[in-house]
Amino acid sequence: MTASPAIPTPQTSPRERILQAAARLLAASGGAPVSTRAVCEAAGVGAPTLYHHFGDKQGLFDAVVAHGFEQYLAGKKAAGSTGDPVEDLRRGWDAHVEFGRTHPAFYALMYGTPRPGPPPAAAREAHGALLELCRRIALAGRLRTAPELAAQMVLAANTGVTLSLIADPDRDGDQLSRRTRDAIIDAVTTPETGTATGAGPSDAGPHSAAATLAASLAHRDAPGLTANETLLLRDWLRRITDKEA
Repeated sequence: MTASPAIPTPQTSPRERILQAAARLLAASGGAPVSTRAVCEAAGVGAPTLYHHFGDKQGLFDAVVAHGFEQYLAGKKAAGSTGDPVEDLRRGWDAHVEFGRTHPAFYALMYGTPRPGPPPAAAREAHGALLELCRRIALAGRLRTAPELAAQMVLAANTGVTLSLIADPDRDGDQLSRRTRDAIIDAVTTPETGTATGAGPSDAGPHSAAATLAASLAHRDAPGLTANETLLLRDWLRRITDKEA
């Protein structure tokens, strides 16, 4: 999200006016609670209209969270790729932290509050993009563990740092974020040295090799093996990559 939510206008639909008003009030709240009464007043509608479109306050904030994820995802897509998946991961971390620090109320709703039910579609897409990036790193021979575990580690650390900086905005956030980012990336990836031929570095061991092969077999059968044999091979590779080096 690169700009403050739009101010509602009479030309927009009641649902959009409510959504935009809630987003604007949340962005300006600094983390303080926002009442449905305030949202209705800002949107120029009555409470029955809000409940008609969103069911209740939770339903409204669910819609706001979905909107926030969509804007966050749009920003990530606009950034494009550097051609180096590890550098893309590094830049993605920085963009994630920047989004949270710029829009703390949205971020707290998106990541700081346990939510019932499935996550918004944009949230699933964002996680899928991170997982696909980790698979690209594995295919480059530079991932130490399974892409699924790497994605979980990165997201957990990235979210934790961002929430910490939101809670204490006066700390040296750049240093904390940079050092944590580099430590996590070093933990899940191997050095670039030795990857020019497509093989992983000599010190990567079987974990990187297994992760690379597992990523290449993610969406196809292994040549010369049956489908069941491929499933068994994937399980073996997962067990290798999941075991600590």
